[in-house]
Amino acid sequence: MVRKFLFDERFHHYSWHSLQKDLISGIIVGIIAIPLGMAFSIASGVKPEYGIYTTIIAGILISLFGGSKFQIGGPTGAFIPILFGIVMSYGYENLLVAGIMAGFILVLMGLFKLGSLIKYIPRPVTIGFTAGIAVTIFTGQIASFLGLTGIEKKESFIENMSEIFRQIDTVNSYSILTAVICLITILLTPKWFPKVPGPLIGLLLSTLAAVFFYPGQVATIGTAYGEIPNTLPSISLPQVDLGTIQQLIGPALVIALLGGIESLLSAVVADGMTSTRHNSNKELVGQGIANIITPLFGGIPATGAIARTAANIKNGAVSPLSGVIHGIVVLLILMIFAPLASHIPLASLAPVLMVVAWNMSERHIFSHILKTKTSDSLVLVVTFLLTVFVDLTTAVEVGLLLAVLLFTKRMVDAQVIARALPNLNKAGKKVETQMVYDGHDCPQITIVNVEGPLFFGVAQTFQQTIMNTISHKPSLLLLRMGKVPFIDITGEATLTSIVKEFSKHGTILVSGLNAQPEEMIKKTGLYELIGEEHCFKHTGDAIQFALNHVNTSKCLGCSQFAFSECRNLSSSKELVVEPKKVYTSIN
Repeated sequence: MVRKFLFDERFHHYSWHSLQKDLISGIIVGIIAIPLGMAFSIASGVKPEYGIYTTIIAGILISLFGGSKFQIGGPTGAFIPILFGIVMSYGYENLLVAGIMAGFILVLMGLFKLGSLIKYIPRPVTIGFTAGIAVTIFTGQIASFLGLTGIEKKESFIENMSEIFRQIDTVNSYSILTAVICLITILLTPKWFPKVPGPLIGLLLSTLAAVFFYPGQVATIGTAYGEIPNTLPSISLPQVDLGTIQQLIGPALVIALLGGIESLLSAVVADGMTSTRHNSNKELVGQGIANIITPLFGGIPATGAIARTAANIKNGAVSPLSGVIHGIVVLLILMIFAPLASHIPLASLAPVLMVVAWNMSERHIFSHILKTKTSDSLVLVVTFLLTVFVDLTTAVEVGLLLAVLLFTKRMVDAQVIARALPNLNKAGKKVETQMVYDGHDCPQITIVNVEGPLFFGVAQTFQQTIMNTISHKPSLLLLRMGKVPFIDITGEATLTSIVKEFSKHGTILVSGLNAQPEEMIKKTGLYELIGEEHCFKHTGDAIQFALNHVNTSKCLGCSQFAFSECRNLSSSKELVVEPKKVYTSIN
């Protein structure tokens, strides 16, 4: 069973040549992941080695148990504000507990096949909080870039910026020089040496400059956090009780939601680059397993890393084995070179994270959505501002709620309920709304075009409009519902109310029911209430039925001439409708 789970279709047609490609890609991505793992960990408020542990353990587990061939998992920038907030509020031990809880939530999401639901989160919400996270990460590195001392890190963006301004007189020129060397190297390396990981070269050059030209002048990982161990820690179970679980359920849900979104977005990017398809539910299970086990080794929450996944593909990966190799490479480097990492200046890590923030900001998409000046722009701005100035949890909640409300309003605005009649001047006698006007209407037959979903947001308006439309009490009411794609239970209840009310004095007809509305009214018994003989596939058949059931005595002398038969009926002494079926072609 385990073998089948691990060695699935992602390993089909695997060969020695495939292994060579995975080996090269895994080594390159592993080297890229080391500085990012340390930087993300420090920015999250924990020791740098915890980020390395996460890169190793989560990276291997996500590749083995996930649903994507190319996904590279590990710590990511998106988690920084959340994890930092949890560490500040609850402490590092409870961060581990929240990570494990998030892991179980992700596994349940995958088992209950909720992977596809995440794609329904509106794009303005995801772009808004991603851009907000990018701003938080970028500004969070200013103090390290400038080498400021005496900085007390806060959860609040405004408090952090105020703290920077208060300590601005402690600027360290050596730190700025170190950061600039690293930043320039990161920016230029892709242009000159595309295959070489810029962050790693930037760290090496800036660290060498600090060590040889101005030793002891800048804060380093060693001076701030101590020496990095060169082994993995032993498994340790964090202390958990019911109170802790209740306290951390909110943060755990946020970690799980963001982790799910980030991993599936990364998997979608990988699909686009390779013309493959990932298994979203299996990916969530894999992410969950990784987040359950990683905290047992002191690691922080992990998810799919878009940039590292893209690098994995660009360097020739062909299977999840490249992700496993990437984790093993990081482990080997940890065992051999860990003590040397203590000399890395904090100012060198700042540009690494600033570039990550810049790349994840989605600035072009952000600008594009803003330029539309639509309700999506409002959702984007609100989500972005709340992410920066309040917190990600509030931002996502409010962003989703606002998106739902605005979507509902758009659906309400899109609803069309208008009286209509056949256009007798056209060959097909198409039923059109503009055909109803003073002097051209039928007192007995009222046709109403209904367009748009019939749901809770429009139910009251729908009922009021229909009742106002039939205030003259026609004997037959035809509802054309071919453009109603969906009816919810509120819409069905409203339609039932209209049918019951109208049936007291007339007959109601329905035409063009789509599959979902028809299924809904059959389940609730409304279809039976209307009567199968009064439900028509085509409007033409419904009109013919109506004409055959009008009170022809009321047609005498009528000059409205709404239908082809009206002129004949108005003057006919026999009061018989000719069964010509001239409307059967109307849909």
